[in-house]
Amino acid sequence: MSDIFEQDISESEEDITKLEDADFKSYEESEGSDEHFVYPKVLYLTRLEYSSEGVYVTSEKEELKKGEHVIIQTRYGKDMALVLGRTKNPVGLKPSDIVKVERKANEEDLKKFEELADREDEAFKIFKEKVTEHGLDMKLVAVHFLLEESKALFFFSSENRVDFRELVKDLVSVFKMRIELRQIGVRDESRITGGLGVCGRPYCCHSIRDKLPPVSIKMAKEQNLSLNSTKISGQCGRLLCCLSYEYNWYAEARKKLPSEGLHIRYDGSDFRIIDVNPIKQLVRMLSEDGRLLEIPASRFIKDNGKWRIN
Repeated sequence: MSDIFEQDISESEEDITKLEDADFKSYEESEGSDEHFVYPKVLYLTRLEYSSEGVYVTSEKEELKKGEHVIIQTRYGKDMALVLGRTKNPVGLKPSDIVKVERKANEEDLKKFEELADREDEAFKIFKEKVTEHGLDMKLVAVHFLLEESKALFFFSSENRVDFRELVKDLVSVFKMRIELRQIGVRDESRITGGLGVCGRPYCCHSIRDKLPPVSIKMAKEQNLSLNSTKISGQCGRLLCCLSYEYNWYAEARKKLPSEGLHIRYDGSDFRIIDVNPIKQLVRMLSEDGRLLEIPASRFIKDNGKWRIN
């Protein structure tokens, strides 16, 4: 790991807090599934292809197969979703996250879906023209026409809040239907558009799970990773999603080890712990006279709140 992060930039030399998700604390407080909720025996995961959002569904009438399309009630309205398959061990699922399948999509639905997709390409161009006319700072990310409702969704990103009331009026006059504009963040934009991360694999938010937990600087520090923004951020400009994957393991492992900076008396000298490696279970210490020792973590014992070496 150290070979990869050579010539790291220290935290004090750049502001890396801008990489952190602002809603990290609120997510921690609200995260968690209902422990009393009993999941349906048959549960499927579907995907809204235009926004790459996952939706858990149940089907009381018939079995669903991977690759089929179904009609469900989404948070945007009644629409079509792609069945990804059956799921047995959902994580952090709440009762409100599960919807019932109204029916399987038929040939007529699929044909209409393709026709609407063609209209979406044209709507994309019209939207950009109208944004230019109004002089608005908006980047259009995706357009979608709902299958079962007369409604068009426009997903856009912007660094500032945008007053798009006049724009909506123009779009309504053109498309003759309900118009919904949704301003999304950089992570949502990456989830929708997709792409390859620094690891060479598809974005986690696009290919693994859309509801990934917010990531904090604390996660990078806990894993002894570089605090160089170019090393720990993704193409979206935020901290890498994968920093959260092993965070809980590191956090639990460190509770059983002394912390860095701790002073401890050993072999007749005062030592300061300069590095703790939870994976290798090794602790490095530096003495006042310059001696550098690497000791197995198993030799450290906490007695009456104080650490000592056995």
